[in-house]
Amino acid sequence: MPIRKEPFGATKEGKTVERYQLINRDGLRVCILTYGGIVQTLEVADRYGKVDDVVLGFDTLQPYLNEHPYFGALIGRYANRIANGRFSLAGNEYKLATNNGCNHLHGGMQGFDKKVWHARIEETTNAARLVLSYISRDGEEGYPGTLSVEVAYTWSDSQELHIDYTASTDAPTILNLTNHSYFNLSGMERQSDVLAHRIKLCAARYLPINSNLIPLGEQAKVDGTCMDFRQQASIGEKLDNTNEQIRSANGGYDHAWIIDENKGGLTLAALVEEPISGRRMRVYTTQPAIQFYTGNFLDGSVLGKKNMPYDKYAGFCLETQHYPDAPNHLEFPSTELKPGSVYRQTTSYQFDSEPV
Repeated sequence: MPIRKEPFGATKEGKTVERYQLINRDGLRVCILTYGGIVQTLEVADRYGKVDDVVLGFDTLQPYLNEHPYFGALIGRYANRIANGRFSLAGNEYKLATNNGCNHLHGGMQGFDKKVWHARIEETTNAARLVLSYISRDGEEGYPGTLSVEVAYTWSDSQELHIDYTASTDAPTILNLTNHSYFNLSGMERQSDVLAHRIKLCAARYLPINSNLIPLGEQAKVDGTCMDFRQQASIGEKLDNTNEQIRSANGGYDHAWIIDENKGGLTLAALVEEPISGRRMRVYTTQPAIQFYTGNFLDGSVLGKKNMPYDKYAGFCLETQHYPDAPNHLEFPSTELKPGSVYRQTTSYQFDSEPV
């Protein structure tokens, strides 16, 4: 399968940014930027064969260089929030930037989403894949250890976007990588919100949060609550604005669900369907949790593709990851990476459409 490289502008510091188009046999494209490892375009056919882009973002580089809500980006070193920007590791306390109120969010002021990654193309038996690499130096954004990271994207003829993450360090550090794509299976042409999307989360437990969106520490059962998506339901019908957890997240979901029966292999975490187009997405991952976010903090102030204002609920995210704020919760699975160990995780986004 072809991968096409093209120039896509330059950063404010003059670094060249490239866009790679991964094209399958049906001509459907996934476009990846070397800036932030951003998934800029993802084309999927609906039940009638109509092709449309299903990820939020921008048509040009410049808006990505400005502040935006992490559209399509690689997130690191630590996805999600760390309370008060502090954590302890191996007897040392580390102070990180507080770029989300009192929290550290998504790697800090200049996280992996704002770096220009090195790209190479690898040929495999069945497909070509794009591999992005970056070296994060000791002390970058306050994190210890020099970290070497590779993220590989493969786009298959069966409309599967496969993302493999690997990393190693020369000193103990913490690590939690993910992709922050905002999906709308209606497609960018329709400009509808995602409240009618029907979602299933393969999770009987979730992590309740406080008013700063930091986990309280307990793993609560979803039974009898608006957090229960074990049976597929529309996002809008589940939203209960009287619920304290929904209010804490600005009138939507921004919580981590603990994936059932995940023993480290690729496990089904979520299934989403858009009823009009029939487009469906399944998310498989090796990670223990998935952050379901419904774009609650979008407010129309960001103009995206085709100059479209991204209003509240314009897209949803399914970010496969470790638990938020895990370094400050001994009861959560550890996110420490030690020298000599290799961090590995895989997430697969699989698309199809329900027949007419």
